[in-house]
This record gives sequence, C-alpha cells and structure tokens, in this order.
Amino acid sequence: MNSFAARAGSAVKAFAEASSDLLIQPTLRLGVTGLARSGKTVFTTALIHHLVEAHAMPAFAPAHEGRLRRARLVPQPDDDIPRFPYEEHYAALTEQRLWPRSTDRISQFRLAIEYERSGTWRSGPGTLMLDVVDYPGEWLLDLALIDQTYTAWSRATIAGTRRSGRGAMAAPWLETLKNLDPRGPLDEVVAEHASTAFKTYLSALRAGPEAVATTPPGRFLMPGDLAGSPALTFAPLDNLPEILVPSSLAGLMERRFEAYKAKVVEPFFRNHFQRVDRQIVLVDVLAAVDAGPAALAELEEALDSVLLSFRIGRNSILSRLFAPRAERILFAATKADHLHQTSHDRLDALLRLLVSRAMRRTEAAGARVGTVALASVRATRETTIHDGDEILRAVSGTPEAGETVGEEVFDGLSEAAVFPGELPPRPEAVLEGGVPPGSLRFPRFRPPLVKPDALGRPGALPQIRLDRAMQFLIGDKLA
Repeated sequence: MNSFAARAGSAVKAFAEASSDLLIQPTLRLGVTGLARSGKTVFTTALIHHLVEAHAMPAFAPAHEGRLRRARLVPQPDDDIPRFPYEEHYAALTEQRLWPRSTDRISQFRLAIEYERSGTWRSGPGTLMLDVVDYPGEWLLDLALIDQTYTAWSRATIAGTRRSGRGAMAAPWLETLKNLDPRGPLDEVVAEHASTAFKTYLSALRAGPEAVATTPPGRFLMPGDLAGSPALTFAPLDNLPEILVPSSLAGLMERRFEAYKAKVVEPFFRNHFQRVDRQIVLVDVLAAVDAGPAALAELEEALDSVLLSFRIGRNSILSRLFAPRAERILFAATKADHLHQTSHDRLDALLRLLVSRAMRRTEAAGARVGTVALASVRATRETTIHDGDEILRAVSGTPEAGETVGEEVFDGLSEAAVFPGELPPRPEAVLEGGVPPGSLRFPRFRPPLVKPDALGRPGALPQIRLDRAMQFLIGDKLA
C-alpha cells in the first residue's frame, strides 16, 4: 500500500508538472550524471557559462544562427534540492585555474533561455525553462537494487570479487566475511564491523586501476547526511540459509538492505530520476582504456546497467502527463583534449562500440541515443614533437604540480608538450588488447588561462564538441 501510494503521488506530481509545461511555460528537465572522475561538474559549469554568455558555438544552432537572445539563472523549482554552485565552480576554473570539486550529492539549477524561433509556421520570441539536475552516477547504478533481493545481491557481489584484478582489493573483506555466521545472533557491533570492511573494499575498487566502481550501494561511498545511519550499515553475507530469520545477523542485514531501497533508492527514483526528460551520461573512457580490457569490460557492463535503469521512449501527450520518459540519452567520452584531434573520432567510435548493444534496445523503444567525444573545458592545445625523423602529434598544456611523465615531474607552472599515444583506427582492437595497459600518457592538466576581452567581458572557456552535445540535448527545443 505504501508503494502504491508513493507511485500514485509521483504520478500526480508528474501530471501537474507536465500540464504546466504544456499549457503555461515550456520546460525541459535535463539530467547530468557520470561515474567517478568523469567531469560532471565541469560539464555543468561550462554549459551554464556558454548559455549565459551567449557565445558563438558552430554546432549549437541557436547560438551559431544568432537566435539565442539571452539566458539567465533564475530560482529553481525544487526548494528541497541544493542549488548548483555555478559561481564558485566558475571562479575555481578561471581565477584559480583549479578543477572544481567532484559531485558528491544532487544539485539543481534553472536557466530561463530566451530565443528567436526559426520555424516556418511559428516565429517570434520564445522562452524555455531549462532545469538541470546534477547527480552522482553511483546513485544511478543503485536503481538496479530495486528489483533485487538481499540474497541475490549478496551472491552477485561476492561473485564479483573473482573478477580479474580484484583479488588483492577484496582479500581483507573476504577474510572478514569468513568469520561471519549468517545464522548467528543479531549483533550491532558485528554488523558495523562487517559494513566497514565492505565499504573499505568499495573504496579500493573506486581508487583501483579500473576506476569504474560499479558495485552498489553507491551511497556507501557518498553518504552525505546519511553517514552512520542503520540504512547504510549492512553488507553482503556468504552461505546464506534458505530462510533468513529476523533475529539473526542475516535477518538484520536483509532488513537494512530493504530499508536502503525504501528510504534512499526509491525516493531518488520517484522524486528526481523518473522526472528527467533528457539525460547525458559522462564517461571517462580513456582511464578504462589505459587500465586494460578488464576495465573496459567493466565499463561496458556499467553503461548497459545505466541504460536499463532509464524509463525510455518517445513521449506522447498521455505519457508526458502520466508516465514521462527520457526521450534522448547522450553518452559522452570526456577528456578528449588529452588526445590529438586525430584520435577524437576514434574515441567516439570506441564509446559507441561500448554502448552499441544497449543502444539497439533503447532505440527500439523510440528514444534517441547519441555518443560524442568532448572536452567541456579544453585544457590543452595541439602541437607536434620532433623525435629524430619522426613527427609526433602531441598536446600541450600546464600539467598540475606533482604530475609525472616518465622521469619528469611537473611543478604546476611550466607548460609541457606531451605525446599521449594514439587510439587504433578499429575500436574493436582496444577491447582485444591493442592498447597495452599503461601505454597512454595522460597527465592531469590545469584549466586553461582565460583572459577577459577588450571590453572586460569574460572570455569563452575553450571546448571540444561541447556544442554538439548541447545541440543534441536541447537544440530542437530552441528551434
């Protein structure tokens, strides 16, 4: 009954929002997410920057055609969600030349975009309210838990430790697991000890060479105001009995697993996720490439899980009112500026290969799925390096202090030209081991130096294909 009431309430909210969008003020709700270190905050900051400053962007039709009149930040519609701190992040990029802090919670902003319509049957000024919801990708992967039982999740999580490269990271937790008796008495101290060991394993996965961290629960790594709560104090158990007795350790873990779903995962789905009209998923493909085929396989599985989580399809008037769907989903391979432009299309092709299976399923439901290789803020420029008779296509920028390439350690002030390596023309070759792990050179570069123009107006943050992403996500709504 509680679940039914929650779904009914969610449907009423969706109906009210969609009615307002259709009859009063056109509104588009865009979700921005990605797994750890994929550049969500930088993308969102750059998106606001280019819209507010109305920069000319060749692939973004409203700006390129001069139809983008102005965009301004206005009060957001959801008072219970923190505001995205655009001003703080923009200052970090341009004044301090530091990358903004990572996304560890949900945030939101609203832009009122005024534009000139370009249609033949409808012309004149228009206004679109763009609501952007920025949230950690780890929360998205939690949606797979909704239909799982505690027993099934425990078995799948323990089985995941047998994957290549995870043995050493999982060993301390598995050792703790051996000493836990699922049939033993309910014990808070034992439960907390087990949960701590499991969270240590999840942290190691996230910091490990795969750098994907697709094992839920995502809130274990980003607890926010739930830190220390019973809903975040559970762990998988091995050798579970057929029936879990409520007074046993397994019964306690099962109850908290269900509480996590009911108190954390399902509210996120109802209140935020299912209300998204369009979605961009940012992916650090290069980190997975450099880590090897096992990391790419993990990433492919994660992206497939992401698409399975979406309620997708073409919206009709009825579905828009009662059961809104995500009409467009864009997967973006970030940090394209770490490669020479000759590899940008290859990076896009590799990402398309990773999501090809999920794309076919999604497009069959009527949704549009796209891919793009981009750099929301370009930190490098292209150059060449002469190595004897060979000319290498390289990138040049300011590596952060402490970054190394070979035996050289950078001070964070000096520029350097770096040959990052190349992706093979055939994307399948990467999955087959065509790029040996560690063969690519990706030092972390500082944001570029951006100076005001002659009139004192903020200079444009350089980007690679961000305009293509913007056109796919919102261009048709500004036509």
